[in-house]
Amino acid sequence: MKKQSMTKSNSTKPAAVQKESENEKNFTGNITASSKKGKGFLRSLFAAGEEKRTIHDIFIELIKDTYNAEEQIIDALPEMAEAADNEELQDAFYNHLEETERQVKRLDKIFNRLQIDKNDMETCEAMEGLIEEGQDIIANFKEGPVRDSALIIGAQKIEHYEIAAYGSLRTLAEVMGLYQIADLLDTTLEEEEMTDIMLTEIAEDINDDALYYAERSEDEEEEDEGDEEDEEQDRQYESSTRY
Repeated sequence: MKKQSMTKSNSTKPAAVQKESENEKNFTGNITASSKKGKGFLRSLFAAGEEKRTIHDIFIELIKDTYNAEEQIIDALPEMAEAADNEELQDAFYNHLEETERQVKRLDKIFNRLQIDKNDMETCEAMEGLIEEGQDIIANFKEGPVRDSALIIGAQKIEHYEIAAYGSLRTLAEVMGLYQIADLLDTTLEEEEMTDIMLTEIAEDINDDALYYAERSEDEEEEDEGDEEDEEQDRQYESSTRY
């Protein structure tokens, strides 16, 4: 009985692999969407009738949106790293840049396996807005712990967007029987979750520094105001004693 069980297990494994291969080959045949413009990552689905939209359409639009988002992040991370005052935060941004480049290579593998065309990708509007927010932080905060605190908030908003995207892509891949592709997506998802945790840990010290910096600034401002009042009183006294 034990030998028969082992034989059965060995025979089902190739069948599962073959089934997954068929799922990948049939993937593009289930895509119905056109390229009509709209808002959001599903904008190209809006031209198709409700009865024609498929889960494959959602997957392909979301993975294209995610690919463009990653490209935008690669462009933005060097500027964020240079703007960071804290060395640990700066290193975290540079390390995530290298990690993001590897994540894009994983997406390339998925695009090739599913024969997804990258030529008609549009800009991920959500990521564009998040990155613009980060650029505003750099422009409007002077270098120091307060800017670093704001940069971490912006970076974690980006991470949460990616976590949502990769979590959804992985689940859709599993539903469609694309288990090897789901594993690739899950690897990236875990990396994004770890990055988010790391940023939270870095933020603990930076936020303390930012609070101390703010309190010190307030004290210095009060001292400056006090000095100005003393100087004014001295001037008034000197003026009164002349006459």
